[in-house]
Amino acid sequence: MMSIVSDNQMAVENLGQEYLIFALGQEEYGIEILKVQEIRGYDRVTRIANTPDFIKGVTNLRGIIVPIVDLRVKFAQENIRYDNNTVVIVLNVNQRVVGIVVDGVSDVLSLTSEQIKPAPEFSVTLSTEYLMGLGAVDERMIILVDIEKLLNSEEMELMDKIHSDAAHAL
Repeated sequence: MMSIVSDNQMAVENLGQEYLIFALGQEEYGIEILKVQEIRGYDRVTRIANTPDFIKGVTNLRGIIVPIVDLRVKFAQENIRYDNNTVVIVLNVNQRVVGIVVDGVSDVLSLTSEQIKPAPEFSVTLSTEYLMGLGAVDERMIILVDIEKLLNSEEMELMDKIHSDAAHAL
């Protein structure tokens, strides 16, 4: 009986996890597909005063006020453009709906545990606690992001406040 359980566990592990692959500048990132609610084109958002630059504002998504975070600003990228490729990935993170702005979405990849390498340790100047690892597929190197850690609790509290303020303003 024990061998059946481990065979099943191995089969599940070999199936891999699916990640939505998106671009920020020249780099490819992946987030767990199960966190993704939908992908939308970038629309104008309502800016909320006194919020960090990376929080672009809020948008009304079928009656739900959704805070929009521009990951390009959060990652301190330069030459940020909003064009036809710019999209918002709407996520369900910790029972909250939040949108992240990215340069584009390419595909969904299933990665096995053998294809995921541990994230390298960098100096203290670069925070890597939000990295789940690096996905290696053929010639591609995909940075796998733990979106819940990336949007840390302090930022989530701020987004809750923005959501509350925006709901009262409507």
